[in-house]
Amino acid sequence: MNKKLILLDIICYAIVPFLIWNYGREILGDYWAIILSTVPGFIYTVYRFLKEKQFNIAGLFILGSLAISTTVNLLSSSAESMLWNQVYLGMSYGLVFLLSIFNKQPLALHFMVDWAYLQGYARQDSRTLYFKPQLLKWFQLLTLLFVARSIFMNGLKAFLLQTYGAAGYGKMLIYMNISGWIFSAVVTLGFVFIGVKINQYLNGGEEAKVAVEK
Repeated sequence: MNKKLILLDIICYAIVPFLIWNYGREILGDYWAIILSTVPGFIYTVYRFLKEKQFNIAGLFILGSLAISTTVNLLSSSAESMLWNQVYLGMSYGLVFLLSIFNKQPLALHFMVDWAYLQGYARQDSRTLYFKPQLLKWFQLLTLLFVARSIFMNGLKAFLLQTYGAAGYGKMLIYMNISGWIFSAVVTLGFVFIGVKINQYLNGGEEAKVAVEK
């Protein structure tokens, strides 16, 4: 991710939402201030989706999550219930990742297939390679990291909500974005690590394939 994208992420996911919340809540009330604060991130995510042409499992997962989250937000009766619903929804996403591990169809693997496709590799070839036992287990572990992120992030939001209530949404934005960026960096390193394992598997003999398992 280049510096321009990092700056846009910070602006659309943190600065603008915080300003809308901070200066709009007295006029609009907590409920609509929170709703409107999610709009910049929603528009920016859709824009990135269309620009990068991620019409794949990863892209559909992102857009599906956005659509469900927006629907839940609009159907919530108050600011506090909206935030609690976001916690429950976030935990349910973690459950989806966990079920994909149990079904031996780790979502991290399918995300990697999408990325390889954007680099010019056929989806079926990537799937066949990634489902090799020596590589599959690393995708299982990386998907487990997504589960851990869901539990931590939503557990943190629940804690902050219990501590500060809906009125503490501004603090919540700061803590959630910082922890989100940290997890994003760790997940990115996880994909890089698996990329190294894949290269070892492809470029080495039997000894290298054994090393991939370690």
